[in-house]
Amino acid sequence: MLVDNITLIVKAGNGGNGSVSLFHNGQTSKGGPDGGNGGSGGNIYFVGSTNVRDLREFRYTKKIIAKNGRDGMRQKKNGQKAADITTLIPLGTKVTDVVTGTTIEITQTDKPILIAQGGRGGKGNVNFKSSVNQTPKTAEKGEPGQEHELLLELRLIAEIGLIGLPNAGKSSLLTVLTSARPAVAAYPFTTLDPTIGMLETHPIADIPGLIEGASRGKGLGIDFLRHIEKTKILLHCIDVTSENPNQAYKIIREEFKQFDSTLLTKPEYILLTKTDLADATTIEKVTKLFIKEKKQVFTCSIYGEKSIETLKRTLIKLLDTAAI
Repeated sequence: MLVDNITLIVKAGNGGNGSVSLFHNGQTSKGGPDGGNGGSGGNIYFVGSTNVRDLREFRYTKKIIAKNGRDGMRQKKNGQKAADITTLIPLGTKVTDVVTGTTIEITQTDKPILIAQGGRGGKGNVNFKSSVNQTPKTAEKGEPGQEHELLLELRLIAEIGLIGLPNAGKSSLLTVLTSARPAVAAYPFTTLDPTIGMLETHPIADIPGLIEGASRGKGLGIDFLRHIEKTKILLHCIDVTSENPNQAYKIIREEFKQFDSTLLTKPEYILLTKTDLADATTIEKVTKLFIKEKKQVFTCSIYGEKSIETLKRTLIKLLDTAAI
């Protein structure tokens, strides 16, 4: 099961306390201040990784907590800084602070992003010596580390998104275009998770079947619409044997409009699937229907090797001209 959103608490370490200490040894019983500073608390970082596919690591680990800095010590010894924590996050993850609403996106594998700052260590009493107070007995407490409640939402990074109503043939198509092996059966919602396969070097995502009302959470709903946002192009799969192919198309477009209207601006192509189940007259009729809507239309059957090879070459050409 793909885990693509999770709520997580991150807590950076507190700073260590400064020390109150007066120097003394065999010759001196009441020397000047020698209390060291506290160490800083551990920071928490996120960094992108291509080896982490989803957020399942956090299903049962709901908190990331860094250690506190060590307290300062006598003889002007500073407390040790606590170790930082760097957590690997899938590329394409959107991180939202639940309280402030601020967001960042994890897009790089070589640049850790500071998520929670560790507290500064308190100053020891050696820092408070003055001409009027030669033996200060005051030190600072360490500062608390930052704590945040975060919402992590994974958006799959795929160049092509296969979209369409349930049972439009998307999973079967992904199987013949790539080496991916999604579940395939003749009933709706066979695919319960987005699946990614590779067409040469190009990732293709099979987005689980959407239905009318998906943007309001109906069916598999809004959970998977977010995975379309990163794609370069959309391949809208329409079952050519459908009783009302135009209505099937409009249902998905309306859900895009309700969820995020910018999805309507993505390059979109119509793919008529299951052409082996229809005669030439039906295929031509449905093709003209979408050409009238100024859409570029392709046809294929997963059982037609020639049509699949043609589609592969066409998709690669489309990606070469698509804007990032």
